[in-house]
Amino acid sequence: MFCNQCEETAKGFGCTVRGVCGKDAETAGLQDVLIYTLKGLSVRNLAAMKKGGGDPDAGGFIGRCLFATLTNVNFDPARFEAAIREAARIRDALPPAGDAEPAACTWAPESPAAIAAKAQEIIAARESVDPDLQSLRELLVYGLKGVGAYSHHAEVLGYEDEEVMTFLQEALAATLQDLTVDEMVGYVLRCGEVGVKTLALLDAANTATYGTPEITTVSTAAGARPGILVTGHDLKDLADLLEQTAEAGVDVYTHGEMLPAHAYPGLRKYGHLVGNYGGSWPFQREEFERFNGPVLVTTNCLVPPKDSYRDRVYTTGLVGYAGLEHIGVSEDGKKDFSALIEHAKRCKPPEDLSRGDLVTGCAHAPVLAIADAVVDAVKSGAIRRFVVMAGCDGRYAKRDYYTRFAKALPADTVILTAGCAKYRYNSLGLGDIGGIPRVLDAGQCNDCYSLVVIAQALAEAFGVGINDLPISYNIAWYEQKAVLVLLSLLSLGVRDITLGPRLPAFISPGVLNVLVENFGIRGNTTVEEDLGLMVPGN
Repeated sequence: MFCNQCEETAKGFGCTVRGVCGKDAETAGLQDVLIYTLKGLSVRNLAAMKKGGGDPDAGGFIGRCLFATLTNVNFDPARFEAAIREAARIRDALPPAGDAEPAACTWAPESPAAIAAKAQEIIAARESVDPDLQSLRELLVYGLKGVGAYSHHAEVLGYEDEEVMTFLQEALAATLQDLTVDEMVGYVLRCGEVGVKTLALLDAANTATYGTPEITTVSTAAGARPGILVTGHDLKDLADLLEQTAEAGVDVYTHGEMLPAHAYPGLRKYGHLVGNYGGSWPFQREEFERFNGPVLVTTNCLVPPKDSYRDRVYTTGLVGYAGLEHIGVSEDGKKDFSALIEHAKRCKPPEDLSRGDLVTGCAHAPVLAIADAVVDAVKSGAIRRFVVMAGCDGRYAKRDYYTRFAKALPADTVILTAGCAKYRYNSLGLGDIGGIPRVLDAGQCNDCYSLVVIAQALAEAFGVGINDLPISYNIAWYEQKAVLVLLSLLSLGVRDITLGPRLPAFISPGVLNVLVENFGIRGNTTVEEDLGLMVPGN
């Protein structure tokens, strides 16, 4: 196997025996072959679309498949093999794209042995490609995985965008073409633009369905009743579960990226949504064990469960892990959580992991509602600087850099955050500035869009460009949705982003040089050095 798509990839190079995430070589190979087959499907469907035909559902299928290949989503080889065969079936139902089709348009998954051989062929082919071109292809595909994830979240709420679906296919097809480095850079930047569009679409879908988020204080204390813990990102799964547990006598808790759900009026109205349990995904093996009740995993990030609690872990949606019970969609288009609910009733209440109340829901609408107070605080000098500390958490000890950085920030700075990186500092009790929380949590990783909207509104209020604002960017990344968020920021012209804990292994020296020269990208170093750069005069 060879996988370099996440921040924790082995030795900062790539996982070659087994993924640090727990993914084995067979699953990694199946993911590679699925993406290869999706590329061939894209070529054929685009050609058919140009002639007025094509499969209108292919884009959604491709997006879902890309989402399934994200780090920590699906570890089940059987699910991937089925997806490969379905992708080939959809592809083969389309007419040939021409006389000189790429092999991805015609290769057939005739047997497990043929699939395994293709996986090895894909790995070997990397060595014959120019390193910068290979790097850009990988950067593009990882960005597309983010597009696939966020577009799927919108899709389940009934929001779709034809332009986004078409771009997924155009960009995948582009990786099969003999393009120049400059042409591939163009596709990568275009991916960032489509990323902004996708994030805006999901923002609209969430608020239209569940209401405008409100700044909310969330308890982290454990109750006395049995509970169900919901982790991941899918608000619809949480909403459906809350509806089905309304009279069940069990409490529902959020975990990880689900914390911001408490800010939506349409979800907060359920009295048995009692609080948030634990922190971010890297700590779930301890936290899930101590929760005592069943856990519903709706998206990434799933860590391979310990035997001691694996019988309490349920997956749904695109999440998969062999041996865990999966809750799918029934014939009526709904999910039946009754088995999960009955399981919860038989369990002990969770152990207490209190970390104090947490504030969330600081999305663009509620923050802009107090924009005058924020602007006045900046003008008066009460707020000297904003620091965007958004992105992902991870399991390695070096991530304590972000805790130490947050503690070191002077009292006249405000942290703008989204994503699970916030668990490194959202319980530090950093206080407020004139009633404005010093940690403004916009929500999930997709809610980095809110941070952009806030920055754009501040730039307009002060009559300056977005890079002239007193804002610095100290972004943490782990997986491919974070790659898309980074590309989205770059497409909006944001410069001088500090990225860590280490730069992506799939970025070649040549591509890194382009990012440095054109956008000022840099890796983080020490708290002291980075603080001096990001908070001038400190």
